[in-house]
Amino acid sequence: MSENAELRVDGLHVAVEGKEILHGVDLRVPVGEVHALMGPNGSGKSTLAYTLMGHPKYTVTGGAASFDGEDLLALTPDKRAKLGIFLSFQYPTAIPGVTTVNFLRASLRSLGRELPAREFIQRLGEEMEALRIDPSFRSRYINDGFSGGEKKRAEILQLAMLEPRLAILDETDSGLDVDALRTVAEGVGRVMQRKERRMGVLLITHYCRILDYLTPDRVHILHQGQVILSGGPELAQQVERDGYDPFIGALSAVAQAG
Repeated sequence: MSENAELRVDGLHVAVEGKEILHGVDLRVPVGEVHALMGPNGSGKSTLAYTLMGHPKYTVTGGAASFDGEDLLALTPDKRAKLGIFLSFQYPTAIPGVTTVNFLRASLRSLGRELPAREFIQRLGEEMEALRIDPSFRSRYINDGFSGGEKKRAEILQLAMLEPRLAILDETDSGLDVDALRTVAEGVGRVMQRKERRMGVLLITHYCRILDYLTPDRVHILHQGQVILSGGPELAQQVERDGYDPFIGALSAVAQAG
């Protein structure tokens, strides 16, 4: 894995059931950086996330996407995961019958990084304590009966244990109270600080709250399936203050002038 690995998205077009949602997305997310992707509802943020992870519902009709030089579009979802890509779902699914312990051990095994039982349990306990997850969750079924906040913490627990190279976080902050939000953001930050496992983050969010705890290197605004503007952290503050209308209005004025 290259030290200069990055997610590269070039002119990506994606359709769902024959309707095009993404109309030529261009994006770069280097490993070691946090990039926030913001935009109005229906702009295509989740579509981009699921497409990058290989969901079969989303059909790529043009463009390219790669990570660390590997063509993502040629890989099945499991091979994308083995390449080091992780997706945190906006609405995590319950998996009755599969405990947290068994799920995480199987996940590490599939990545060729299985740990001895004692080391695994010790590390799992440390990560759960840091995320303020009750030890009883080890034997509970994945997301089965979890509250919204518990589901999001469980997702970050998976991220902390698997240590991906690229984490795509799809509205991980939605539905979280202030304390849970801080805990989740700090959990992501802890993984990023591990020198032996550098990670890039594509954080999809509507709000700036999580960016108070997880400062982005770049902020991108997605509108009608295209990245219309990119900038530094101050761009998120402008969105918080003024909403998206000024950016969308300026884009429309430029298009009409052209």
